[in-house]
Amino acid sequence: MEPTRKEHDFLGELEIPNHLYYGIQTFRAVENFNITGIPISKEPLFIKALGYVKKAAALANKDCGAIDSKIAEAICYGSDQVIAGKFDQEFVSDLIQGGAGTSVNMNANEVIANIGLEYLGHKKGEYNFLHPNNHVNCSQSTNDAYPSAFRIALYLKMESFIKTFAGLEVAFAKKGEEFKEVLKMGRTQLQDAVPMTLGQEFKAYATTIGEDIQRLKNAQELLLEINMGATAIGTKVNAPEGYPEICVKYLADEVGIPLTLSPDLIEATVDTGAYVQIMGTLKRSAVKISKICNDLRLLSSGPRTGFNEINLPARQPGSSIMPGKVNPVIPEVVNQTCFYVIGQDLTVTMAAEAGQLQLNVMEPVIAFAMFTSLDYLSNAIQTLIDKCINGITANVDHCYNMVMNSIGIVTQLNPILGYEESASIAGEALKTGKSVHQIAVLERKLITQEKWDEIYSLENLIHPKFITK
Repeated sequence: MEPTRKEHDFLGELEIPNHLYYGIQTFRAVENFNITGIPISKEPLFIKALGYVKKAAALANKDCGAIDSKIAEAICYGSDQVIAGKFDQEFVSDLIQGGAGTSVNMNANEVIANIGLEYLGHKKGEYNFLHPNNHVNCSQSTNDAYPSAFRIALYLKMESFIKTFAGLEVAFAKKGEEFKEVLKMGRTQLQDAVPMTLGQEFKAYATTIGEDIQRLKNAQELLLEINMGATAIGTKVNAPEGYPEICVKYLADEVGIPLTLSPDLIEATVDTGAYVQIMGTLKRSAVKISKICNDLRLLSSGPRTGFNEINLPARQPGSSIMPGKVNPVIPEVVNQTCFYVIGQDLTVTMAAEAGQLQLNVMEPVIAFAMFTSLDYLSNAIQTLIDKCINGITANVDHCYNMVMNSIGIVTQLNPILGYEESASIAGEALKTGKSVHQIAVLERKLITQEKWDEIYSLENLIHPKFITK
């Protein structure tokens, strides 16, 4: 039999396998919250952030005289080990749980306490020397430690996501440059509109992504204001004088980001508005990405009976019954990921709305929704870049022929012939199948071939200028 140690809480006693660094409260959480099957060990940035929080608290408590220097040293050692990722496997609490994150906070407290005990030469569970609550959690509550760690982890995760997202902007910009002279037909309401270039289309994708990157950066700044030192509800109960300011200063230095203390700790402890805004911005990005993927599927449709303006890289056979069929599987999987993110925006909205009085206990599901959304969308974006965008090619001649055979190009004749005459040409072309050129130049002789060549030169179609009679 594996050796165990006996631990107790006010609900009773449990035998804890001795190799484990977490203790009785984490053990109960594992028994109670089998929800997602995803433990916090799958979010190493969250664990790292918890380590930062506990270390900063220990240093601040030492400065304030709340714990002695030897205890603080042991807590800092344990926190550093957690920050380094050496004990990730000990963080076993499910990401979605009841208790407003208490199980996550206690998971960190117990692991750091037991690492610290061994550092001091004691055995795991000998909490009379170093206690998870009395020492590691000194001057804290789950209600300030958990959200502060969550905000730090979310900030760092957004940093990584934004870099990946910027890669998509670059990929589209490169294609915009590559396709800058590929003439094609623009469409509105899926009907022929006026000519443009494929490069302009792809450059617009890059521009819209760049706008969202800036919006995400703006929203990310909201995470820098934290409530460390608020303790239970924001009144700073059980925290020594000056502790919040000292703790946040240490925390900012440890993490390396400009964290600030909220000016109203009661408001900060209950409010989850920052998450709503960030998730809404992330949803906006997902909507845009999904729209672009819809375009890519349309533009590559065919190959004989669709738009067939671009070719997506062939990644796998597309049918178990139709030989030779290749599907746009990469845009499709990105679409589906975007649908997930859009749905998680509603989850965050409802969880933020469900807060009551001085605490929002639904923060764990907010964390789950935002962490998974950032992870999944980041993976989807990188897949889109590597397996789709970089390999797109243009069907140049096909695009050009569709433009010149389109009725939509009659719009360029408006300034010369007027709307009524141009509409008459369009109507005849639609009815007879004749080209605009045949009707306007060869049959009705409304303009000369020389004027036609000027109006429909590549340069004028790409960068239209007003041409008079």
